[in-house]
Amino acid sequence: MRITIFGSGYVGLVTGACLAQMGNHVLCVDIDQARVDALKKGVIPIHEPGLDTLVLDNSRAGRLSFTSDMAEAVDFATIQMIAVGTPPDEDGSADLSHVLAVARTIGDHMDDYRLVVTKSTVPVGTADKVRETLASRLSARGVDLAYDVCSNPEFLKEGAAIDDFMKPDRIVIGTDSERATALLRELYAPFNRNHERLLVMDVRSSELTKYAANAMLATKISFMNELANLAERLGADIENIRTGIGSDPRIGYHFIYPGCGYGGSCFPKDVKALARTAQEVGYQARLLDAVEAVNERQKQVLFDKITRHFGGDLQGKVIGLWGLAFKPGTDDMREAPSRTLMEALWHAGASVRAHDPVAMDEARRIYGDREDLVLCDTPEQAVQGADALAVVTEWPQFRSPDMALLARTLKARVIFDGRNVYDPQQVREHGLDYHGIGRTG
Repeated sequence: MRITIFGSGYVGLVTGACLAQMGNHVLCVDIDQARVDALKKGVIPIHEPGLDTLVLDNSRAGRLSFTSDMAEAVDFATIQMIAVGTPPDEDGSADLSHVLAVARTIGDHMDDYRLVVTKSTVPVGTADKVRETLASRLSARGVDLAYDVCSNPEFLKEGAAIDDFMKPDRIVIGTDSERATALLRELYAPFNRNHERLLVMDVRSSELTKYAANAMLATKISFMNELANLAERLGADIENIRTGIGSDPRIGYHFIYPGCGYGGSCFPKDVKALARTAQEVGYQARLLDAVEAVNERQKQVLFDKITRHFGGDLQGKVIGLWGLAFKPGTDDMREAPSRTLMEALWHAGASVRAHDPVAMDEARRIYGDREDLVLCDTPEQAVQGADALAVVTEWPQFRSPDMALLARTLKARVIFDGRNVYDPQQVREHGLDYHGIGRTG
């Protein structure tokens, strides 16, 4: 099959590469000519394990190509996927300007039936707006062409996106069109062989399903962080509590790890957007508001612990920081807890020596050259000359450090563990002070 994908960012590139891997011919289109030129040369703009090989192999095989020519993109395929960004507006709602710009482009150039598929995470009712935009552009051209608009949200985890696409838990399709359903059944047949994963529903339910999934996961995280803060004050250990409740199959162990808050491009944006959607229909989603508020407070927890440990005076202190990305397996620093911590430390007069396995270039892009930020090539370099160590991202490389070396190196001999990576007793046996999230050990 032939597929056009508008947007060559995270979702568009992963989707395009995976569909091409199954033998389809995919054209990814982007308005950023520099990005298109880089992709044609095999330069991948994001870090995602396995994506570079997939893009390169399918580009060489002629199944995956890139363009900035909109007319070529619309002409290329019957299936037109929209995978552009929907950044938050000032009021927290999703900005649909890029999505609707693509709809206008398709309406301006289509000359036959087109199936327009929204892959981007969009508010309920977006498909209606895309449909209205297409109708308006076709009317302006004086042509009457058939089209369908359907919702097909992505459920990709950064750091595991290739596996998520190739082995999906579910494939959600929102449409009332038999023609659209048949086309997408054919497209996704290779991913649907072992058992039925295709969930066909109405468009609005499909749009809401994506937001509901992310909001549910964010809620679990914020709930565990709330419990961790309470456990700390009651003298209980959140790790014992986590295993105690996680063993209940109704709850499970997924997304019940306490820490220093969630970040990334999805959870913060989608919780805010869903709460805003609720407001627009006259409903106050108090739980969603609380999930966001708890997370914003949780991002301050490590800074508060560091400040208390040093008696409220961080002027001149040097903090070694392990982990910049919002989670392991990605270089994404959007809404990352590391940013909240570093910026608070700088405001208090401290400096930071940081290391991350893949997000160093992203940190340089965001912060540039600063005297109070040293980006180090290794975890060991990050603690040289540091008063304390703060662990913000639970990369595997940080799980088994040389505690004796840390005890010799850290001036104040203290670790602030924002992901509960370490056993408190083991850390203290090496003469180090330990501060975790909701830990008493």
